[in-house]
Amino acid sequence: MIKELKEFLFKGNVLDLAVAVVMGAAFNAIITSLVSDVITPLFLNPLLKAAQVKNIADLSWNGIAYGSFLSAVINFLIVGTTLFFVVKAANKAMSFGKKPEAEAETEAGPTEVELLTEIKDLLKKQN
Repeated sequence: MIKELKEFLFKGNVLDLAVAVVMGAAFNAIITSLVSDVITPLFLNPLLKAAQVKNIADLSWNGIAYGSFLSAVINFLIVGTTLFFVVKAANKAMSFGKKPEAEAETEAGPTEVELLTEIKDLLKKQN
């Protein structure tokens, strides 16, 4: 049982997942700080002053505190956009040096249909 547990824990997928969770938590802390320490003071403070509110979390309307939700939406949009560009760059880096699929297929040799046609022609010649 210990051997099975060891094999499970040290498989690549489990370790990759653990690293991804830790990196995601660190990335979330960076994005939260970006929103609360940079974006809110630079862009949202004029709007907050117009609404006569000091903190985005204090925004509310008829008892509904939507300021925290607004902050979470901004976090989500930044994280989603950043991850999109990271995945796009990773996919490009992974495909760097690989031949396009069209070129790979032409170098692979004859297709199944071509081989069957050749076999059929050879059988006709034998008869």
